[in-house]
Amino acid sequence: MYRKAINYLIEWRKRKSRRPLIIRGARQIGKTWLVREFAQQFDFLVEINFDKHPEKVQLFKSRDIDKIIELLQIDSDSDISPGKTLLFFDEIQAAPEILPLLRYFYEERPDIHIVCAGSLLEFLLAEHDFSMPVGRIEYLHLGPMDFEEFLWAQGQDRLVKFLSTFSLADSIPESIHQNFLYYVKLFLVVGGMPAAIKRFCDSGELTEAVREHEIILQTYEDDFGKYRKRIYPQRLRKVFRRLPSLVGGKLKYVNIDPKERARELADSLHLLELARIFYQVHHSAGNGIPLAAEAKEKDFKPLFLDAGLVSTSLGLNLVKFEVADNLLMINSGAMAEQFIGQHLLYDRPAYEKPQLFYWNREKRGSSAEVDYLIAHENQVVPVEIKAGTTGSLKSLQLFIAEKKVPVALRFNTMQPSCLRQKTVMLITLPLYLVGQTKRLLTEVFSS
Repeated sequence: MYRKAINYLIEWRKRKSRRPLIIRGARQIGKTWLVREFAQQFDFLVEINFDKHPEKVQLFKSRDIDKIIELLQIDSDSDISPGKTLLFFDEIQAAPEILPLLRYFYEERPDIHIVCAGSLLEFLLAEHDFSMPVGRIEYLHLGPMDFEEFLWAQGQDRLVKFLSTFSLADSIPESIHQNFLYYVKLFLVVGGMPAAIKRFCDSGELTEAVREHEIILQTYEDDFGKYRKRIYPQRLRKVFRRLPSLVGGKLKYVNIDPKERARELADSLHLLELARIFYQVHHSAGNGIPLAAEAKEKDFKPLFLDAGLVSTSLGLNLVKFEVADNLLMINSGAMAEQFIGQHLLYDRPAYEKPQLFYWNREKRGSSAEVDYLIAHENQVVPVEIKAGTTGSLKSLQLFIAEKKVPVALRFNTMQPSCLRQKTVMLITLPLYLVGQTKRLLTEVFSS
């Protein structure tokens, strides 16, 4: 399989201002695989899994970095040479005392390439009681595999190339358009979790992907026991199981459990967000950039980690995949919103924290809502998602009229088009072009 993040790692390796790198992301997202794949760029890989080998923390007792490197060479029976060796500290959450040492690696031996990763690392970073090496480390935020990586995994290189070279001035033959929509539908079932994609590609059976989803979901639930000191695990499981059915709508605590107090449910949601199992898509007034400046903390929609996990969590019958003309219509179109959302969330430089926004009209009795807001070239771009080929654009038109934006974007299952409406350009893109959003918006803004 291929991950686009490899390109970021290759660029990081060559950069003179390089710092020790920490990969952040949910469990089972492919962090370890990614580093091992990247390690093929080096002559040597020295890997320490602190969860499996907690005793190896003893190698780092000294504050003398050269001494630590010497001990690592003896322990691994491998050379640690600048430019030739990659140091990989995996499951670093099991050895939090290693993190402050990254400062000294950067200051004293910046020529050594160091990558760290770990499960539930967000908890360590959010609640640490030690001095973090601020300004001396950098991050890579990793999400599920995207639609184009999904195509690559199935050997559909020509389809990916078609997407990457498509221009809004081009047309898409209907047979190719339908082929892409088939793969979108397939993605909704298989999703972007690397293990599920591999299972499907190896077997050709959707049931194998679903089986992997069940394993991943159960693994997440098993992890909840680790939160026992923070929160009641049974409540956490309840919230976890309800979230997939709430995708696409503003979250109301009563829809999770009317018998639970909002504060306790909010605490559970916070833990799941730290685990990167779900994300809060916050309301923003959308008056300008940055969108976060006008975000409302208590007004948000849930976005789950991955569409495939949502499908399995909701118990979508696989038979429906074979007979449905449009699986996107299932669950009132929320699957289309999940698909686009998880792509837009990570459609930014890998070092930036994933975030996404939406808009609803802040007037009593108003139901106007724009699914997502994104920023492009210092402009706010509203994004509306339709599961089929039709649907009202009243909310989008209302946002355009109020905010005077020059470009608006609609995703659906139609052929791509550009339509000038007075002072705004309305771009319609089929769902499968979501990975090319930034490039195509640049094409519009520069025309």
